[in-house]
Amino acid sequence: MASIAAEEKLEKLRSAVASLDHISENEKSGFIDLVIRYLSGGADKIDWSKIETPTGEVLLPYASLAPPPEGPSLKSVMSLNNKYGCNVPLILMNSFNTHEDTQKILEKYSKANIEIHTFNQSKYPRLGVEDFLPLPCEGKTGKDGWYPPGHGDMFRSLLDTGKLGLFLSQVRKEYVFISNSDNLGGVVDIKILNHLLHSQNEYCMEVTPKTLADVKGGTLISFEGRLQLLEVAQVPDENVNEFKSIERFKIFNTNNLWVNLKAIKRLVEADALKMEIIPNPKEVDGVQVLQLETAVAAGIRFFDNTIGINVPRSRFLPVKATSDLLLVQSDLYAVDDGFVIRSEARISPSNPLVELGPEFKKVANFLDRFKSIPSIVELDRLKIHGDVWFGADVVLKGKVSITAKPGVKLEIPDGAVLEDKEINGP
Repeated sequence: MASIAAEEKLEKLRSAVASLDHISENEKSGFIDLVIRYLSGGADKIDWSKIETPTGEVLLPYASLAPPPEGPSLKSVMSLNNKYGCNVPLILMNSFNTHEDTQKILEKYSKANIEIHTFNQSKYPRLGVEDFLPLPCEGKTGKDGWYPPGHGDMFRSLLDTGKLGLFLSQVRKEYVFISNSDNLGGVVDIKILNHLLHSQNEYCMEVTPKTLADVKGGTLISFEGRLQLLEVAQVPDENVNEFKSIERFKIFNTNNLWVNLKAIKRLVEADALKMEIIPNPKEVDGVQVLQLETAVAAGIRFFDNTIGINVPRSRFLPVKATSDLLLVQSDLYAVDDGFVIRSEARISPSNPLVELGPEFKKVANFLDRFKSIPSIVELDRLKIHGDVWFGADVVLKGKVSITAKPGVKLEIPDGAVLEDKEINGP
């Protein structure tokens, strides 16, 4: 009876999706396939007993890679094109939410020496939890009724939009380098590319040593003889603490990925990329909805001759919050020809841990509170809470904690040097 009820629910969903006129037939079929896999257990937990640590043959230290044949180090896509006389395009994947904003920004670069491509990933309807029907079928036809199904949709969207065919038709375009747009350290690396070309790897995941700040990040494992991404959502509840251990799992996925274009085409056309499903529950106007998503790094287990490369932390520099912005705007980093370079004066291999209060959450408020960004090359940890303002040329060292009393403005004067200091004031 249960299977009959599930089939009836699915048929009702198919009929409802077929009536939607806001998306393509490819998007409709892709969405239905995702739902079928979800109902069939596509979001189940992993068999913990089968997890193994990748061997040195498939997880390589960056330092062990051979240097590129000749030429200077690559610092950005634009400098690569200028210095090597080649044409490496920049490709931006958007969703229906970000497309227009991206186009406005790209107008500034219309005369730049770089070929820029954009494409939109798929657009799927949110599912009502109670009736298991698409939200747009219930009157939610605006943006709230839809969602982008995670970056795992990238491979299919590259094919569906014609971009994959375009790149394959061009001479000597063999690999795509994928990186999150907020990762300032995610740039093309000739040393890695040289290794992939010589070893003919179809897929490479860049990983980096895990710190206590990264315990929830996905990691690279061996599972039944193949490399595989392991995310916390796949971990059985009783093993979550072990997953977060930096002793048991020493690396995490940076989401810097290198993938062979021909291999992408082969697997997408064969409908072979069945990445693990990430259920993402939401609430829209009081209605409980479900988004089914996938991650691009989870695709590694479907490709042949895959490897991981353990890269320096400098290749993972995401800016997701103002605490990250403080790091990259400080003297800890400098920007040279589009490449973010870490200061050699920093002795510790890890970055300072920065915790900012809600007063610093918005970028405009964050910038207003600093006459200039403090020097933090020798900083280990910083906590700021309350109405705190910084003068110019402030230096922070060691562990610093600054808390302003409720309703009171606390100003750090120009030129102040705070080392291993705790301030509760004024």
